[in-house]
Amino acid sequence: MSGREGMTVVSVQPWVERSISPDWVRRYRVQSLSIDALCGLIAGFSALFVRFGPVTPYAVPYLVSSVLLPVVWVSAIALNRVYEPRLIGTGSEEFRRVLQCGVTLTAATAIAAYVTKTDIARGYVILAMPLATLLTLLTRYWLRRSLHRKRARGACMRRVVAIGHRSATAELIKRFRRERYHGMDIVAVCLPEHGHDEVEGVPVAGDFSDVPLAVAHLHADTVAVLACPELDGVALRRLAWRLEKTRTELVVAPALMEVAGPRTTIRPAAGLPLLHVEHPELAGGRQCAKNIFDRLVAGALLVLLAPLFAGLAVAVRASGAGPVLFQQTRVGRDGRLFTIYKFRTMWEDAEQRRVDLMSDEGGVLFKIRDDPRVTPLGAYLRRYSLDELPQLINVLLGHMSLVGPRPPLPEEVARYGDDVRRRLLVRPGMTGLWQVSGRSDLSWEESVRLDLRYVENWSLMMDLQILWKTWSAVARGAGAY
Repeated sequence: MSGREGMTVVSVQPWVERSISPDWVRRYRVQSLSIDALCGLIAGFSALFVRFGPVTPYAVPYLVSSVLLPVVWVSAIALNRVYEPRLIGTGSEEFRRVLQCGVTLTAATAIAAYVTKTDIARGYVILAMPLATLLTLLTRYWLRRSLHRKRARGACMRRVVAIGHRSATAELIKRFRRERYHGMDIVAVCLPEHGHDEVEGVPVAGDFSDVPLAVAHLHADTVAVLACPELDGVALRRLAWRLEKTRTELVVAPALMEVAGPRTTIRPAAGLPLLHVEHPELAGGRQCAKNIFDRLVAGALLVLLAPLFAGLAVAVRASGAGPVLFQQTRVGRDGRLFTIYKFRTMWEDAEQRRVDLMSDEGGVLFKIRDDPRVTPLGAYLRRYSLDELPQLINVLLGHMSLVGPRPPLPEEVARYGDDVRRRLLVRPGMTGLWQVSGRSDLSWEESVRLDLRYVENWSLMMDLQILWKTWSAVARGAGAY
């Protein structure tokens, strides 16, 4: 094998869709198809009843349409490739395609009626298609949550053979164990060097030439290739040819691990499929839209939650001496300092006792379990993030965003390396990937990785997804101390 890195991403795509699906994948797809058909049936007859009431002769064509709607709806979803195995369990692409089906069918019906001069009940169409779309989105979300619960117990997992260097495969194993909802269970690794029996408890099945044998012996259905110079474009293509016989899915992690989504496109040049990486949009119209969205939502929440604010303020004041609001200097976008607001959760002498505790804890990020400075009420407020509600004031003032990296202290920033300082290119957030991925249970390195991933790939849709996930993370209270 040569040591030259190739454009490894695109050379394996033809084999991804042709892999033999495990039994649980086939069951999941049948279940999805059945529920989609049921959603279409419910939407059709609901629209029929609301628009026409008891069936009349005029409503007979719409009765037939309601019976046929499940077939049309499922066919549209299938044509839009929503049932692809790669969409199962993770990502927003599945939901985006379902929404696209609803919009497209509604528009196609309206255009067809206009072109053919057909007199169609607009109320029926306006009710049926949006309702089918909404029901499908809700049921698919329920299916996904059910799948995640099964994966947390170790079921419905893909059996993966990982290929790469020891350090890279060890990091991949840790990630998949930590985020089991992705459904990847690494059962073996293949390394370019010899002399290792296992990596993070996973057995080493040989070198790169032993991959097909490891797949057959361990009944693996997926091979994950990590960036390494030993596997260039030619070697990877040959590996794909060998795996084609068993229809094993082949996935490749590019060298730019944290860059994904709309920032990456594949464009041919001189016969080569080149992966183009756009720069992250850290200013301009989309950032302006994010800022407006943040302030509107923060203002509305401050008004709606005013009674809760008043109750918490009274409870904090009664919990011990000290102010209701805790104020502290934090570092915002581009290194600008601002004052952050929280409900006080500690005793009055907390800052004086912090020096002693820091000498015991160490590290850049100062967070300890069972902090003796936290009041009983403060522990409750921290568990459910109620102490952070006053940060809505910071969002309204433009110091923070609803979603972003964790707001750091000045002494933390003073110890940042050049890479970590990239977190300061966007406004810090009340919540973020760190909040929905474990909060204070995360290591410093993992917290930085998540913050940098957000900076590189942020979008308003990602913000909405993180806000949605924040509710469940706060309700569980895991990692909050």
